[in-house]
Amino acid sequence: MSGEAISDAERRACLRLARTSNIGPVTFAGLLARFGTAIAALEAVPLLARRGGATQPLKIPTAAVANRELDTLGRLGGRLLTVLDADYPRGLAALDAPPPLLSVLGSPGLLARDMVAVVGARNASALGRKLAQILATDLGKAGLVVASGMARGIDAAAHEGALATGTCAVLAGGVDNIYPPENAGLYERLKAEGAIVSEMPLGQAPQARHFPRRNRIISGLARGVAIVEAAEGSGSLITANYALEQGREIFAVPGSPLDPRAKGTNRLIREGATLTESAADILNALSPIIGRAFREDERQPSFAFAPAGDGGIEREADRVRARLAELIGPAPVEVDELIRQSGASPAAALTVLLELELAGRLVRHPGNKVSMA
Repeated sequence: MSGEAISDAERRACLRLARTSNIGPVTFAGLLARFGTAIAALEAVPLLARRGGATQPLKIPTAAVANRELDTLGRLGGRLLTVLDADYPRGLAALDAPPPLLSVLGSPGLLARDMVAVVGARNASALGRKLAQILATDLGKAGLVVASGMARGIDAAAHEGALATGTCAVLAGGVDNIYPPENAGLYERLKAEGAIVSEMPLGQAPQARHFPRRNRIISGLARGVAIVEAAEGSGSLITANYALEQGREIFAVPGSPLDPRAKGTNRLIREGATLTESAADILNALSPIIGRAFREDERQPSFAFAPAGDGGIEREADRVRARLAELIGPAPVEVDELIRQSGASPAAALTVLLELELAGRLVRHPGNKVSMA
């Protein structure tokens, strides 16, 4: 990340680049590593997509569209944080790769503090909601911000418990989209007393495919994730899986074997999650890492790209492009294995993969794997 404030032009370019078709967090980070700035990357992506075999032009938002979103967010009292901003959340900055953008309403300063996520079932029991609220209240009194997803049930109870001390809601739709509608009152209080964040465009209604992305941000912001009630296959367990991938601590509240809402949490405990009955269990586990860096290097992940304009890399990419496309099939394969079998340098191989993804021909998978679309 940058240690300085970025220009309005670079912020607008970040927004346009992140909203361009076929560009996700990994591709965005790779483009910044390759070209140095979002402005330069934005100029380069049409050519890269054509090299990758694109048959249709990329859909790149115009400067006017970006300006409208920034102006509307400003009128709402919000701010657009990019991964280049010095005050971009440290936990998210340590991810591989970070969400390029965050729209923020409320108090951005809360994002700089240590957080614990408290999540759980939407159809929560009365006792589950009560415990979630108590956990959040006690974590807040200990100086931690409580993150959750503003869903009904456990999420809403956690936000309520931490409003007085600091809570952050991560939404699956735009920050201006209140979902579920029944939480409109909570939304207004979060906007006034807490923080609301989303990586989605303004006006975006939440869709099923957006919730895993929201859950990745919830766990990424936090030092640990506490799950109060969660049935097998629930979104809360998706959050727990992301937390494990991100190296976060997992806390789970035990429940009756007769309650389906305890199946997920009880399994997490069997698999090594910290059995949690009170905030003290969470605080005792997290106390050694509170205030420390999420990782030794809290900047963006490094990519093996040569600086733009390196003709040697471009020529090598031309030589290995066909070979790499041949090696990639419908089944996910590790990028390191592609580099080994192709004989290409990492910089050339990553350049070709970037081109294929921009062309809509490549799909990325967890574990640094790719496949052909």
